[in-house]
Amino acid sequence: MARKLGRRTEDRMALLRNLASDLIIHERIETTEAKAKELKSIVDKMITLGKRGDLHARRQASAFLYNQEADENNNVIQKLFDDVAARYEDRQGGYTRVLKLGDRQGDGAAMAIIELV
Repeated sequence: MARKLGRRTEDRMALLRNLASDLIIHERIETTEAKAKELKSIVDKMITLGKRGDLHARRQASAFLYNQEADENNNVIQKLFDDVAARYEDRQGGYTRVLKLGDRQGDGAAMAIIELV
């Protein structure tokens, strides 16, 4: 069963789409442990689509990820399909790693870093 993260479905999906796009661009983000664990499966599926590399996979990834600029001449979809997917050509899964950081100062939430391996 998926984590609800205290949000309605559309708010939760918007959060995960944004986090997935940011993780692909920056390759390492800091967030709460629950969000990182939920994000792990989504990003692994996006990288698998990137490894497939066909037009249908590109459209599926475009439908989920936000079209953010990775740098001046690359967006998140181009980076996923050109750079990230090529890096994991021989890997059969497990593209992300979640490292626990401890509790956040303000509210005591468990924090974690999620990064591409």
